[in-house]
Amino acid sequence: MAGASAYQTNHTGAEPTAVSRPVPLPLHLPPHFLLLPKKQSRAEQSRAEQGVMAMAPRAVSLSVAVVVALLATADSWLYEEFTTDGNVRADYNAQGQQVASLILTQQSGGGAFGSRRKYLYGEFSIQMKLVPGNSAGTVTSFYLSSGDGPGHDEIDMEFMGNSTGQPVVLNTNVWANGDGKKEHQFDLWFDPAADYHTYTIIWNHKNVIFKVDDLFIRSFTRYADLPYPGAKPMSVHATLWDGSYWATQKGKVPVDWSGAPFVVSYRGYSADACVPNGDGRPLSCPAGTGRWMDRQLDDAERGTVAWARRDYMRYNYCDDGWRFPQGFPAECSRG
Repeated sequence: MAGASAYQTNHTGAEPTAVSRPVPLPLHLPPHFLLLPKKQSRAEQSRAEQGVMAMAPRAVSLSVAVVVALLATADSWLYEEFTTDGNVRADYNAQGQQVASLILTQQSGGGAFGSRRKYLYGEFSIQMKLVPGNSAGTVTSFYLSSGDGPGHDEIDMEFMGNSTGQPVVLNTNVWANGDGKKEHQFDLWFDPAADYHTYTIIWNHKNVIFKVDDLFIRSFTRYADLPYPGAKPMSVHATLWDGSYWATQKGKVPVDWSGAPFVVSYRGYSADACVPNGDGRPLSCPAGTGRWMDRQLDDAERGTVAWARRDYMRYNYCDDGWRFPQGFPAECSRG
């Protein structure tokens, strides 16, 4: 199970690192303000220098205003959409995108952010660059959760780090009214630390769909007589934490702290989703909700799911007879 509870369990108890938003301001003067003609009288030089001093405050003010305007139009999402905890850093890249980094050290624990709003159905997407090199024992997540109670709902994308050269494992899971144990795990077919990749959860009243870049890898179908996360609003979360007790080879390979700090970067977050209004009132949904509210896989997309299962699936709960000695969950024999 991913989530804040897992992050809190593995946190060392140290005080969270303060989160700041660096704003670089170019307070130097443009070069042409500092150059004088080669041949000038002392009086001319004096008048020129006075002119420079008069113009300098206006130049600085203009430079600051330009930078502030650029940042105002940048892709800002972390502090507007989320609250943060632990080791979180935010900056902007050269394209004006805000990049949020979660940092894990043995002394201070990991980091997390959670959305200020809760949603009931939607399409949630983010770009991530995972821990490079030996990431064994670390767990990175992007998930939805209604809370930490025993009857909670949750939709997980968890990235279980691995030793250098071994594939990172993506664990997908669905919880409904506290009923979980529905994991599908996949070896990622690329290096998730070499560049950003897009991870998407589509959640509607018919199914939960998991997507990596442009490839659909799993669809969890709703059945009227079986538990499904369709009643409780959920918030969006991301975490980085020490999952040594289970993440890599069932806990056999712990975190090698000599490689710390471990850093995961997030950018390009989007939530195209409905917000509950409460008191039984209709949901507040964005225009064009049907693009994901009625979304189901077509034949070609079911083909990519079959490809992922055939070539990259590491674990399927519907094949785990040891875990379910009394019989597999009902959905395993449907669809």
